[in-house]
Amino acid sequence: MAVRFVVSPRGGRRAYGDIASAVAEAGRRGRAARIEIEPGHYAGPLVVRGEVELVARGEPGSVVVSAPRGTVLEAGGVVRVRGLVIEGRDADVVRCGAGTLTVEQGEIRAYQGVAVHAVHGTAVTLRDSVVRQGRVLFAGASGVVERCELRDAADNALAAIEGARVTVRDSRFAGARFHGVRVSGAQAEVVGCGFSGTGRAALFADTQAWLAVADCTVADAGAEGIGYIQQSRGTVDRVRVTDSEHGIAVADGSDPVVRGGVFTGCRDTGINVRAGRGRFEECEVAEAGNIGVFVLGGGAPEVRGLRVVRGNVGVVVQDTGSRGRFTGVRVADLTSVALRAYEGGKAVFQDVRVERCPTHLETRGDAGTTAEVEGGVFEDFSLSAVEALGQSRVTLRQVTAERGMVGFAVAEQAQLFVADCGVRDVDSAGAAALGKGRLVAERLRVRGSGSIGLSVHDQAVLDVSDSEFADCADIGACFTGKAGGRFVRCTVSGTRGVGVWHNGLVSLASLETSLPVREWDEKANQKPPAHVTYINNRVTIHGNVTGQVAVGNERVEMNQYITRQQTDEDGAPA
Repeated sequence: MAVRFVVSPRGGRRAYGDIASAVAEAGRRGRAARIEIEPGHYAGPLVVRGEVELVARGEPGSVVVSAPRGTVLEAGGVVRVRGLVIEGRDADVVRCGAGTLTVEQGEIRAYQGVAVHAVHGTAVTLRDSVVRQGRVLFAGASGVVERCELRDAADNALAAIEGARVTVRDSRFAGARFHGVRVSGAQAEVVGCGFSGTGRAALFADTQAWLAVADCTVADAGAEGIGYIQQSRGTVDRVRVTDSEHGIAVADGSDPVVRGGVFTGCRDTGINVRAGRGRFEECEVAEAGNIGVFVLGGGAPEVRGLRVVRGNVGVVVQDTGSRGRFTGVRVADLTSVALRAYEGGKAVFQDVRVERCPTHLETRGDAGTTAEVEGGVFEDFSLSAVEALGQSRVTLRQVTAERGMVGFAVAEQAQLFVADCGVRDVDSAGAAALGKGRLVAERLRVRGSGSIGLSVHDQAVLDVSDSEFADCADIGACFTGKAGGRFVRCTVSGTRGVGVWHNGLVSLASLETSLPVREWDEKANQKPPAHVTYINNRVTIHGNVTGQVAVGNERVEMNQYITRQQTDEDGAPA
């Protein structure tokens, strides 16, 4: 049974006038001790050894222990503190130098110092307590933090370093100058916590750390809501991040698993992967200020079940060495491009649905820039469903595009491969090849174009086979300039307009059509069709004056808005 001591600022019979005297007497007796402290303000420092419990006799917070400088409470043994306020500055206010320390229903105020320091080999538990100004530091120690508030830390609110193992549950972190929780070369589990107003990332793992986060909320982080760098790993489950610079960032070979994350109103990006990996499952990004999912600098995530809504740009894979695989993607209501592979990036999309964005897929860059889409639905695009620009390559399989200006387009020196795809109800062209672009299509179906089914111009090359073009208002297929290639085993049907208008450079083997087929001889000054005109060495294709596709010798413009869209409105380098 523990020996009982009483401390009162008034002293009295069987009561000690200060805590230090009671602690000293308990140490001399060498037995487990319970020291009950009457309300009041007491001077530190306290050095507690052995099995000792310090308990406030009044309400929690009614006992204040302070010292002007240095450590206020030094614990070594099995020490429990309940209901005390401990104040200090310029040092470790509470230090566990050996054994275990438990602080319950207390408050620790650390001005220009460390609030709690658990050194190597110790174990510290904070429960139902408040920590102000200073940080809680676990250095090679184990720790538990439950139902606590950590406020206004001068740097990190809680840090686990040097192999520490820490569990944090149901706690609140607010106003930390740096991170809410930083894990560096250590392990931490954070469950059911809330973070707000951190100067940097709310939760941050570095130096091959392990960080597991579940059922947490983050608001107004100065940088990432959650960050993994330097080959760190971990899991992130059912986390909601709002109004932060980035929702989650993964860099430097880190590889977390993220499930059920919601990233809303992030000022820059929702998911940011730079030279890292990561697996992302059933995540949502809403109202991202710049890009929903940004993969760059050699990043290589795997994403399943992604939803991106109401923002600027949806998914971007950028830079040589960057790659991403995206399955089950839903994108809607963006102000710019939904999906983009850019400057060497490689993206693979499966089971994709995009609605109500200006351009649904865009690629631009060198020959190493690629995008593949298998199983996609693109609906209600104000400009184009697919654009392949620069020297990039796009492969489409089982993709449909409905209701927009241009379905599938390739220009400059890019390449577009299409198989088992369909376009319907577009204003200008179902498919278009311009500049020196290359279009290879098998079993392409275009229906209900407001102007042209297939439009190929300049020096573009086409290889279109076994395809159908139906009910196009003006021309089923139009080949002008020096465009050449094959248009074989194709069918053009409808009740009005021209079936094929060609330049004599395209093979029309096994063409089936009941509509007129006309050849355009530019050298003979033959008048071009009314909807195709040359102006200053540019071809303009008009569709009932509802839209246009224009191409010059070096640059493509799909409607006057595309050029502006492709510069810097999404914040990516142009």
